Parts: sequence; structure tokens; C-alpha cells
Amino acid sequence: MNDAKREDVIKESQYPFGKGKYEIPIGLGRKMALTLPQIKSIVNYKGNPVTEKYRDLWFFSYLCNGINFTDLIRLKYSNIQNGEIIYLRAKTIRTSKVKKEIQATLTPEIEKIVKRWGNPERRPDQYIFPYLNGKETPMEVRAKVQDIIHRTNDRLKVIGNDLNIENLSTYSARHSFATVLKRSGANIAYISESLGHVDQKTTENYLASFEQEERIKNAALLTKF
Repeated sequence: MNDAKREDVIKESQYPFGKGKYEIPIGLGRKMALTLPQIKSIVNYKGNPVTEKYRDLWFFSYLCNGINFTDLIRLKYSNIQNGEIIYLRAKTIRTSKVKKEIQATLTPEIEKIVKRWGNPERRPDQYIFPYLNGKETPMEVRAKVQDIIHRTNDRLKVIGNDLNIENLSTYSARHSFATVLKRSGANIAYISESLGHVDQKTTENYLASFEQEERIKNAALLTKF
């Protein structure tokens, strides 16, 4: 519709979006953010090597600013610069006019995961994790991402059941990253920048369930005679 509007295929009066017109609904979704004690129990979870590998991929995602798995498996050693992992989100690289680099600190925990599961040959053009070789078509990359997400979620379900943690999935890493920072007093503008959000309202939507938790907790204080 935007292209049609720019090319004068449709008139301004025919454009269905904007003030007083159709707005894409934003759902608050399920509560997916975890607490620090829950995250600690996941990190310390012991299982077979396969389960621990996918556990560590989830932890890597959490530590790396909630990076999604599409971007995670595309990371190369060239993305590591001056003690940080710097990347562009595949989700917004073609849709946003302003290309925002995301910068995540290369913590000792991230280094440990890379050392354990990453490609041992650290050439700049080498993928950090051994899932792509650079010869895949876009469809093959997409299939690989979906396969890894599926495998990771299968293992996370086992971990969640054992630890009595609901909604443990690859997506919960991103929500947990944002919410833990918010609970710790981080500025929402910083959280938004770390997530790579162009619109701060998107970040506020991520944190909506956290805000409700705070309201409930604070309301209980009113009658704590």
C-alpha cells in the first residue's frame, strides 16, 4: 500500500491507514519474561550434551540483547569487535530507513558458550556457530533457522518441565532480557536501543506484563497494615 501510494496508484483518500483509519492491533501476549532466579536455574541445569547445547544457545540469546535465532546463526567472527558483538537485525534491515546497529557486550559467559559450541577456527568470515556454510539459499537458511528453533524449544520444554517454569522458549530470552533490565532500573530508552527497536512503543509493549505485575504488587502494599 505504501508503494502504491508513492507511485500514485492510489489516492491519499484511498489509503486505509493513518489517524482515524485502520490501525494494526497490538496484543499484549502471554507473559514470557523470567525472573533472575529462574534464569539462574536454567543456566545451572544439567542434562545430556545435546540439551546443554540448546540451553546455552538460549542463554547466548538472552545475554546478546535478546538476539533472535535468525540473527544468531548468521553471526560471524567479524561481528566481534572491540569486546562487543555488533550486528544488524535481519527483521528490520530491509524495512527500516535507519539501520541501527545492535551492540552487545562480549561477556565471559558468552565467550564460554562460543568456546564450547562455536567453530574453533575463528576467521573473520567464519560463522560463530556451525550451522551455515554461506552457500545456502534464503529458503535453506530459513529452513535451518526453523529447525534449530524447533530443536531448541523441544529441549527447553524438557528443562521447563523439570524446573517448573512455564512458557520457556527461544522467544522468552528476548522478553527476559528486556524485563530484567527494567526491573533493575535501566532506562527504557537504553532497553529500546539494545533491542534494536525503532519505535519505543514496541519496547513498552514488551514490558507491559512487567508493568502490570508492579501495579498488582504496589496495590497489595496499600492494605499491608
